[in-house]
Amino acid sequence: MSTSTGSRIVVTGATGNVGTSVVRLLSEDAKVGSVRGLARRTPDWSPPKTEWSAVDLASDQADLIREFEGATAVVHLAWAFQPTHDPAATWRTNVLGSMRVFDAVAAAGVPTLVHASSVGAYSPGPKGHAVDESWPTHGWPDAAYCREKAYLERALDTFERDQPEIRVVRMRPAFLFKRASASEQRRIFGGRFLPGPLARPELLPFFPDIPGLRVQALHTDDAANAYCLALRTNVNGAFNLAGEPPVDAELLGEMLGARPVRMPRTAARSALAAAWGLHLLPASPHLFDAVLRLPLMDCTRASRELGWRPEHTATDVLEEFLHGVQEGAGARTEPMEGHKVG
Repeated sequence: MSTSTGSRIVVTGATGNVGTSVVRLLSEDAKVGSVRGLARRTPDWSPPKTEWSAVDLASDQADLIREFEGATAVVHLAWAFQPTHDPAATWRTNVLGSMRVFDAVAAAGVPTLVHASSVGAYSPGPKGHAVDESWPTHGWPDAAYCREKAYLERALDTFERDQPEIRVVRMRPAFLFKRASASEQRRIFGGRFLPGPLARPELLPFFPDIPGLRVQALHTDDAANAYCLALRTNVNGAFNLAGEPPVDAELLGEMLGARPVRMPRTAARSALAAAWGLHLLPASPHLFDAVLRLPLMDCTRASRELGWRPEHTATDVLEEFLHGVQEGAGARTEPMEGHKVG
């Protein structure tokens, strides 16, 4: 079922990195009648045709059925990355909250569910060639983020079996960046103790070249476009989303003007684990382990069935993001609030 004029789209996690881009595109779409954004806190931001509801998916008191009634589609983007030292807390929000969303979609009779999965759901895979959507999605079990994303893939398998009348789309994007997400992502992964030189990469004398550090990046707006295309197109199943070229130490060194220096995995992980153990860095060593094992993704299906192609290269994405970090870029929502690093 494709989006038709007057359609009502509900977006969870609507004030975050992906949510702000999805809401903006939907609000500009003449075929969309209204957008309801769900977030823990309503923002000081009023795009056309958009209304807000304050909803905490971690709470079993949230009346999601009422929020979803009459919706043409639900786009489920809500996700909590922290506290990384308390995986039970993120499990309550990310897994149990998502299960509440799925149950409410079925109870409210919503015909389409578009779910934000991730490259993080994939099992360890190759760095030398890309894999398609058939690659196993068992995640890296030691990383809470991957474990939660993989668990929800299994939950959606059951949901699709039990609710065959509901069209389910799973987006599996690479790492997502945009200028306005810079402050949010610095807080999530770098914390308030992020050293100033890391906000000014031209001051870095070298960049660590760690075995396995080869990943993909994507502009958040390009991912949001894929979500909107999935609403307009009668497709289901999983779609990989990533920009080109793959990001490795050589590319980062060229972009930052820094010399790549080979560093053993164990040395890099030990430094990260020490900082994380002292609560100096939010990014956990478990996620570091997962990143080094993630496969590269083949996005042929998204191109063929959605007509999707990213407008930004991975290099453009990272340059925009780094400039955003330096400038303290943000947006008019609580998660995306700007904050400059000295």
